[in-house]
Amino acid sequence: MPHISRKGSIMPQSPIRKLVPFAEAAKKNGTKVFHLNIGQPDINTPQVALDAVKNNTIKVLSYARSEGSDEYRTKLANYYAKNDIHVNANNIVATTGGSEALLFTIGSITDPGDEIIIPEPFYANYNGFSTASGVTVVPVISKIENNFALPAIEDFEKLITSKTKAILICNPGNPTGYLYSKEEIEKLKQIVLKHDLFLIADEVYREFTYDGVKHNSIMSLDGLEQNAIMIDSVSKRYSMCGARIGCIVSKNEEFISTAIKFAQARLSPPTYALLASEAALETPQIYFDEVIEEYQDRRNTLISELQKIEGVKVANPKGAFYCVAELPVADTDKFSQWLLEDFNHNNETIMVAPASGFYSTEGEGKNQVRIAYVLNKTDLIRSVEILKIALKQYNK
Repeated sequence: MPHISRKGSIMPQSPIRKLVPFAEAAKKNGTKVFHLNIGQPDINTPQVALDAVKNNTIKVLSYARSEGSDEYRTKLANYYAKNDIHVNANNIVATTGGSEALLFTIGSITDPGDEIIIPEPFYANYNGFSTASGVTVVPVISKIENNFALPAIEDFEKLITSKTKAILICNPGNPTGYLYSKEEIEKLKQIVLKHDLFLIADEVYREFTYDGVKHNSIMSLDGLEQNAIMIDSVSKRYSMCGARIGCIVSKNEEFISTAIKFAQARLSPPTYALLASEAALETPQIYFDEVIEEYQDRRNTLISELQKIEGVKVANPKGAFYCVAELPVADTDKFSQWLLEDFNHNNETIMVAPASGFYSTEGEGKNQVRIAYVLNKTDLIRSVEILKIALKQYNK
């Protein structure tokens, strides 16, 4: 019998999606499942984006340009300028989602056996993308006790080797919701310049910051032009996860020309989705103001409800729409599956993402879960009530 690759064998499962069969089985048995496991917003997509697809007059659905049209990338550059990110169309490559942007980036700057340092917990697919490229993730652990702030620079320094090619951050963070300060970004700038590394920032949640705190992009830093690579996407900003349009942004010309070769090899991003994404750039500011107010209310509701449960510790996120909670159980993988397979309260249960899948350090995050506050406040309150009842029953 032919063998699959070692790479395929060690490819990690998604902690977000691996429990889906159990959720589907619960639903078939008549149990309502509150989905706290995935960052799929319930916010309406801007109508201007939907109308662009609905009302178009395309006769032939042809290939798009590999890096996205000049018009789209120019409009995107204008959007960035409003966020103190000054780039032009030639600094941007449109991709099929932020996922492909990360794959192209890793492919462009690493060879098999190279290393990327990432503060953990981190977006689970960073593990998958690195595995697919034969690259080793070197984790530097951040702690729930200090809200998952940037680890000490000394912790990064001692991990840098001749194989280190980049430091990768998510800002604001998935799964933690942590928002890096300007001082923390400056510290990362100094270390990548000192060791001649790339600094990759996944900034897909840029719009979602709370308590009046401002997002600081690596693309706004002087002196980092040859080292900074930004990953972006329309998925969360415009509640357009299904569009699958992202981009890479960098002022490093050699890097961009290399990424374009990867883009050419996969031909092009989807034409209809590019059409919708270009139209979405016309979304008025009031849309974001209302969405951010809604998410801040949801965050406040979720955190305050979780803090009422004895034995639960929760970080307070300043951005994105996730939080990490530490639960009084030994193994949240087993607990999360039990919630779907063996538990319900009045025919209702919850689905959460076990946090161990957001770590690459063996044994870390086993008592943590990621919760996405993408449900309305009534459903969030009910979800936390279910969690409280479930924990009592499980720990008996």
